[in-house]
Amino acid sequence: MSTFFAILFYVATLILVGGVVYKVYDYARTPAPLNIPTTPAPTTASGVAFRMFREVAFFESLFKANLWIWALGWLFHVGLALVLLRHLRYFTEPVNFIIAFIQPFGMYAGFAMAAGLAGLWARRFLVERIRYISTPSDHLMLALLLGIAGTGLLMKFVMHTDIVAVKTFFLGLMVFEINPLPTHPGLYLHLGMVVLLMIIFPISKLLHAPGVFFSPTRNQVDNPREKRHLAPWAAELETKNWMELPPRSLRSLPPEGAQASLGTARRET
Repeated sequence: MSTFFAILFYVATLILVGGVVYKVYDYARTPAPLNIPTTPAPTTASGVAFRMFREVAFFESLFKANLWIWALGWLFHVGLALVLLRHLRYFTEPVNFIIAFIQPFGMYAGFAMAAGLAGLWARRFLVERIRYISTPSDHLMLALLLGIAGTGLLMKFVMHTDIVAVKTFFLGLMVFEINPLPTHPGLYLHLGMVVLLMIIFPISKLLHAPGVFFSPTRNQVDNPREKRHLAPWAAELETKNWMELPPRSLRSLPPEGAQASLGTARRET
């Protein structure tokens, strides 16, 4: 089983990293044809940066929209962040002081993570309009995350495993060395679900994590009067159209209009 899980983690890591990098590249090259920040919006780049910080750290727009969903979502995400930081001890030796400091908090953050997930999943059953638009993938993703949290808590408080051997296994993977993994059904189930999450993450709705930084309603400056927003493909098309305009069409324009049109074309080229 050690070799089997080693191969699974290598493959899952390649899919996760490659998939996320490709998606981020795809997001970055997707043009925003309009200036559409959600108002009230900041009018400076520093204001946009501060707005993005509030959105990522505190889910500001969700807080304004629905307080209950915000509380459950924030509880889950904060719990997940602490759990992930706590798990860094399995990949570092010696363990960083900060990682060692948060170990007690990360241990109980698993309960917060599970509680937030349970509330978000219950919402998809109890709220009629949410139940109507929920797809099987929505339920499966929540079930997978809840399964990972549940098996992790069980191994911590009920069916213990040899965490020293687990750390040795993952430290070995980082230098392409396969060490024995403890024979433990709960550990196998936990790691199997983690691998599955890593594989499907780049093609799932969970990719909103990096996607939020590319949302034009959040990352744009509200300055349509001061600066014309023109996507690169639109600028190229506009320049091409003006350069191909017949001379008599320009003569039909008022003198100031023709000069402005030609000036625009020259500036774009």
